[in-house]
Amino acid sequence: MRLIDRRWSDPRENVALDAALFDALEAGRGPETLRFWESPQPAVVVGRFGRVEQDVDARACRDDGVPVVRRVSGGGAVVVGAGCLNYALVLSLETRPDLFAVARSYEVILGWLVEALGVPGLRVAGASDLAIGGRKVGGSAQRRGRRALLHHGTLLYGFDASAMGRYLRHPVRQPAYRADRPHGAFVMNAPVEPYAVQTALARRLAA
Repeated sequence: MRLIDRRWSDPRENVALDAALFDALEAGRGPETLRFWESPQPAVVVGRFGRVEQDVDARACRDDGVPVVRRVSGGGAVVVGAGCLNYALVLSLETRPDLFAVARSYEVILGWLVEALGVPGLRVAGASDLAIGGRKVGGSAQRRGRRALLHHGTLLYGFDASAMGRYLRHPVRQPAYRADRPHGAFVMNAPVEPYAVQTALARRLAA
């Protein structure tokens, strides 16, 4: 497992690197990789099949100079920025057959995070979230190929959730546990430090 902690201030470059790492493993030219990055400024990252006009307040983004970036994995639109740790796991489906089934792969990978972090009350919620006390602290999405799996994730630890209310529309599709709550009432920060998250997850995957 290769660990990459290289990051850029432009979220477009970070999202592009995650895609390139997936493409390399899918083509049989690269190793499994764990990567972390954080954007110093707010940005909206839209899922591969997301509709910007439906998911994003494009006018607010334009007014504030917030870039809207499309990633290669699925899932809904998210706001990233300071206090939001992003991670990407590029894994082999050939050597990890337990990740072949989609639902099972989320259970396994998010279970690694829950186990590694050891935060009281942290659990898997919905199909692809991490939550504490019914409030979301992290989300994830995937891109799957024939050989490789890209698992994208976020973990909030010091994020200003008001940015979500400004730049994202209320989602059309949502997990049942959200119960139609607005962004500010649905998400919260986890009591973790980013370096501790990186260290704990890297150790868990190396075990």
